Amino acid sequence: MKFSEAVRTYEARCEEAGVPEETVMAFLVEMANQERYNLYLHYEDEMPDELEAVFISGMDRILKQEPMAHVLGYSWFYGYRFRVDPDVLIPRPETEELCARILAGIDRIFPEGEVQCVDVGTGSGAIAVTLAKEEPRIRMDATDISEEAIAKAKLNAQDNDAEISFYAGDMCKPLIALGKKYDVLICNPPYIPEDEQMEASVVDFEPHVALFGGSDGLRFYRSVFQDCRSILKEKAFMAFEMGWNQREAMSELVRTYLPEAVFEIRKDMNGKDRMLFVYFGCDPIQV
Repeated sequence: MKFSEAVRTYEARCEEAGVPEETVMAFLVEMANQERYNLYLHYEDEMPDELEAVFISGMDRILKQEPMAHVLGYSWFYGYRFRVDPDVLIPRPETEELCARILAGIDRIFPEGEVQCVDVGTGSGAIAVTLAKEEPRIRMDATDISEEAIAKAKLNAQDNDAEISFYAGDMCKPLIALGKKYDVLICNPPYIPEDEQMEASVVDFEPHVALFGGSDGLRFYRSVFQDCRSILKEKAFMAFEMGWNQREAMSELVRTYLPEAVFEIRKDMNGKDRMLFVYFGCDPIQV
């Protein structure tokens, strides 16, 4: 089978299965890169037997709604490669925007010296590793309640040569016990309400502990808002990802738990409310 034939064949099968057609080319490119094979120079050539077998096997799994990242064993985020499996949430492209805004905020609010940061509920470690790599002044800690997630995040930190201290425990609790203090707290918690309908590729293959945030999706925000003042310095900011439809509920939550704070909700590239920033002793980022 030629490369071009494989793409046409499996794009048609993806359409029948309800899988995005662009998945075929994305998966084939990754497979070809692993085999050091220049796909674009040989697009009309026959696929090598070994590559064809791996491609077909992987696409058969994807057609059954298994995430491509699980088939590959990794996912790309902010230009870095992260190991993923059913123990951790696959990092989303939208979260790259959150990282970019956090880095801009650090540059403006803390222009000099070391910056103590913590990623609460780190999962695969994608946010923690990215920030630590992109800003050398950051001293990064990370927590997660899942020992399996911590193990995966440690591997991802090692793979990407990022220096991060990891702590197992429930949200901010292990940091409070250690008397830690931070300039920046980042959290991309589970924020999907328990009764919300999700795609099979998400519900059947990704960890529910990293997806669902209680009956209203806000359980973990409440936990952080209750505890954050115990681990934040007087001048600090927090950054969260949130559900696109949670603006009103999130605003009320901040006003209730953190009345002294200034906060803003920022839209993503698609014009949806997806990022919450909370400031103590400093002004909004305005970027």
